[in-house]
Amino acid sequence: MTSADALSYGIAFAVAAAITFITTSIVRRMAIRVGAVVGPEERRVHTVPTPTLGGAAMFVAFVVAMAVSSQLSGFDNVFRGSSEPLAVVLGATVIFAVGLIDDVREVSAPAKVAGMVLAGGVLSLLGVTMFYFRIPFSDRDFVSLSPDLAPLVGIIWVAGMANAINLIDGLDGLAAGIVAIAAGAFFLYTTRLSNGILPQDSIGPLVAAVTCGLCVGFLPHNFHPAKIFMGDGGALMLGLLMASSTMVVGGRVDDQFSGQTYFFFAPLVIPLVILGLPILDTVFAVVRRATRHAKLTEADKEHLHHRLMRMGHGQRRSVLILWAWTAVLSGIVLYPTYTSRGNAVVPTAVAIMGVALYTVLRPGARRARLVAVGDVDRKAGPGAA
Repeated sequence: MTSADALSYGIAFAVAAAITFITTSIVRRMAIRVGAVVGPEERRVHTVPTPTLGGAAMFVAFVVAMAVSSQLSGFDNVFRGSSEPLAVVLGATVIFAVGLIDDVREVSAPAKVAGMVLAGGVLSLLGVTMFYFRIPFSDRDFVSLSPDLAPLVGIIWVAGMANAINLIDGLDGLAAGIVAIAAGAFFLYTTRLSNGILPQDSIGPLVAAVTCGLCVGFLPHNFHPAKIFMGDGGALMLGLLMASSTMVVGGRVDDQFSGQTYFFFAPLVIPLVILGLPILDTVFAVVRRATRHAKLTEADKEHLHHRLMRMGHGQRRSVLILWAWTAVLSGIVLYPTYTSRGNAVVPTAVAIMGVALYTVLRPGARRARLVAVGDVDRKAGPGAA
């Protein structure tokens, strides 16, 4: 990467961060004025009414950052004669609109999925799609996707990433911090591909840099105690941006490069490793509520952030723990990229990290439940039925 390229990416990042930071204060006041405020609920950890719609500030900043980038000479190859920038902007607009509507008035799950499919379809129609799909830990390094299969894989990728980011948006600053780290790490990875491997007109590095800037600009308003939430509009949009960036980088490069097989999945694997327990929590919640003959939408306090809180971690410490986990995982996957060795270490190290997280959290959850049961028994008294 030349110094001119680095300057262009730095400007795109700075514009995204600055506009998000400034606009979030305005959006917060507007959200309070229109009543877009989330009150304390059984399934939420915040204790005071908090305005949402923070994703609107991120969306405005994203559009401005892309507009500014289109005027920079360093991105002439990206914007000239390509429909991909328009695809990402339109896709982000669609999925943000779906999330925004859900923030204002609840949208059914099928309707939200339909919105994600539409956003993924827009990306595919305008050229943001995978050519190859990598298969880690297999003899076949990658498979070429047919024109019929590529749009389906892209839509699934968008929906999966959007839901993953939305799922981790449960504590102040958690989703924004994890996406900032993942996007920043992915941008660092793309700089290693810029020497003849990654096409000069790839929009992937720019989207990663802008996405990182959006999150960095939003975090001062969202870190505990949060002044505003990003809402589904922000979370779904961040998921689409991460999906777009990874599709046009990992899904387009078929040359062998150290760390490539792993890092193509890293922006998804990093959150998903962190999300491993929340995802299991969701599955267990469905089973738990089904066995109790309760509604699937009925809230409880058995999710990951509740367990971390019961272990004695406050919101800030819980978020910092998961940020640190994400950063370490990013470092593990970046290591072979920058050293050209150590590929075989990556799956083992990631597995060890996952087991360590499980080992740390599960005993705490069991102890908390035992304490809770003991408290109930003591309150009930020896003569209770």
